[in-house]
Amino acid sequence: MATDTQQRFVERALRRKKLFLAISIVGMVIAVVLAAYYGFRRLNDPTFPIGPRAVIVVLILLNSRQNLRQYRFASFIEDYKKKGV
Repeated sequence: MATDTQQRFVERALRRKKLFLAISIVGMVIAVVLAAYYGFRRLNDPTFPIGPRAVIVVLILLNSRQNLRQYRFASFIEDYKKKGV
């Protein structure tokens, strides 16, 4: 009963499933590396402004969370299609 647009959306989400997981993992790694780098800079220079950098790290983590959510959604669609419901 799905429309053509909905069917294309589902197929595109299933094709991108692994991409969502990879982007999520890469984003988390980048956020951890940046946090460590900014922490190191802060230890060496107490005047180093950490606030704006913390916002960047949080935004990267939020993006990773959204990509992980899309991966889980694609996994759910895949399981749903396999059951033939």
